[in-house]
Amino acid sequence: MAANKVLKAQAREGVGKGAARELRRQGRVPAVIYGDKKSPVTVSVAFNEALKHIYAGGFKSTILDLDVDGTVHKVIPRDYQLDVVKGQPLHIDFLRISGNARLNVDVRVDFINEEQSPGLKRGGTLNVVRHSVEINVPANAIPESLIVDLTGTEIGDSVHISAVALQDDARPVITDRDFTIATIVAPSGLKSADAAGEDEEEAAEE
Repeated sequence: MAANKVLKAQAREGVGKGAARELRRQGRVPAVIYGDKKSPVTVSVAFNEALKHIYAGGFKSTILDLDVDGTVHKVIPRDYQLDVVKGQPLHIDFLRISGNARLNVDVRVDFINEEQSPGLKRGGTLNVVRHSVEINVPANAIPESLIVDLTGTEIGDSVHISAVALQDDARPVITDRDFTIATIVAPSGLKSADAAGEDEEEAAEE
């Protein structure tokens, strides 16, 4: 298994809005580590490092080794706040995890074999309903993505979660329905032609 990504952090003592503002002026992002039946630990991470990890994608489904002044905490980011104007990180929540923990995580959906889809070859459009799916999975076995194979899909077809191959120890959080991941939608020109054909048939019948 690949090594976890490492993120450096520093312990911090001050809490509250004033202390947080001062940290941000110093180019650091306030954060907290919680969970695993242990006391919360307040820390800060470098702004540039936090930004790099957040915008790399999959931030909230990535296990990190958070190195706090030499002490490593295995964590997963559970939430973060961004400045709505500047898009800069304002605060991060890290959840401690143990080796046998299971987590609900959002995992991105990747589509393969689009060239093997007759519907797309005919000019259809892939309409992605869910760009990510929340699954329950062991913390040490979070997949990078869920793979949807479009081989053989036709215009009008829908791809449901049941068609996605999940690893044996993973399951969707939504269990009460076979929800849709994507559909193959007819191109507007084909829709217009079909509609015109239906109108002609109706007129002939009259």
